[in-house]
Amino acid sequence: MTRSSADRLRRLRLVLTLVFTTANTAALVVFAWLSLAADQREGEQRLDAELDRTTGIVSRLVKDDGGVLVTAAVNDDEVDQSCPQFAVVAQGGTRSSGRQCVPVDPSVVTALAQQATTSGRRLSGYQNATDGGLVRIAVEPFRMKTGQYAGAVVAIADAEPEQDRHDRMVLLVVIGCALAVGVLGLGGHVLSGRAIRPAAAALEQQEVLLAETAHDLRTPVAALRALAETALRNPGERAELLPRTVRLAARMGGIIDGLLVRARLAAGVDRLALQPVWLDQLVAGVVEETPSEGASVTLTAAPSKVVIDPMLVQRAIGNLLDNALRYGRQPNQLAIVHITVANGRVTVADHGPGVDAALAEEVFDRFRTTSSSGSGASGLGLSIVRWVAQSHGGSLAVHNAEEGGAIFELILPPAP
Repeated sequence: MTRSSADRLRRLRLVLTLVFTTANTAALVVFAWLSLAADQREGEQRLDAELDRTTGIVSRLVKDDGGVLVTAAVNDDEVDQSCPQFAVVAQGGTRSSGRQCVPVDPSVVTALAQQATTSGRRLSGYQNATDGGLVRIAVEPFRMKTGQYAGAVVAIADAEPEQDRHDRMVLLVVIGCALAVGVLGLGGHVLSGRAIRPAAAALEQQEVLLAETAHDLRTPVAALRALAETALRNPGERAELLPRTVRLAARMGGIIDGLLVRARLAAGVDRLALQPVWLDQLVAGVVEETPSEGASVTLTAAPSKVVIDPMLVQRAIGNLLDNALRYGRQPNQLAIVHITVANGRVTVADHGPGVDAALAEEVFDRFRTTSSSGSGASGLGLSIVRWVAQSHGGSLAVHNAEEGGAIFELILPPAP
């Protein structure tokens, strides 16, 4: 099934929101992962710094006395009663620190010391304590005076506090990322809405333009068809009907031009073609060119000069008159319309059922009618009139006459 333009725009907004959120979420996840990895490295570096301090102190206190390993100096140093704990592992045995901070399997300590002594390299890493906890171990081999590695100092630190701190950091980062993703999703939805707003506005203008074209051309097209059919049935009247047909076709061309002008004005491409115009003469021309189909249309006009775009105002007057002829009458009766022009005001009064007071403002909305209750005014045609009035700095008002019928008043600023 083919999607409408509005559906495609809504789908585009969802796609833009998804792309924006996904891209930012991916970047956020990478940043969070790098941050957590860096935090873990910093934690290990802090533990290793404590372990290196311990192994360094103990290695300096261990003495080589003629090939005999002496650790007596360690007993007098505060490191013997501090954490991290340590163990001196050599061929003669193992000397552990006086304070046990974490329980570790002695066989694990011995195996790591032998590995470091054999390789002559410092070792470090995590091991499990006998109580199931996590410890960080650093193994530093030491040499005798002969230059040979005779043993190693093993320093052991409790890694649980640092691991707990890192776990809390991970939890905070995960919660922060989840909140950030939510904010990014909302922000992406708002930004995508703003991004497609011009397209939506253009689409709306296009739809309104098409609707207004159909609305404005409906009456003249029907009249043109009626003239053509009359000319076909009555060849003798062609000479009389042909000029009216030409004028009607010209009016249709003017309507189309006016629609295009409004579309360009709404898009900001053009500006109003303002010029001094005698409003009474313009209205008289519209009344003369509008087929009344037997209705009674009277015009009372006083000289009134305004500065307007004549094409747009002519169209607005035509819409008011067409609205009055179409809806401003009692059932099974011809319309009676009175038009008054004075001081930049055009008043169009009819003898129809009037306009429901509760719906008086709604009759100016696009595509809304009140034909079920009231004069049945065409919302689209009147919305065009109000747009023309507002674009000239004027207004359009509607109210009911005391004796019945609706009164539409178009107010345009008079010329200075």
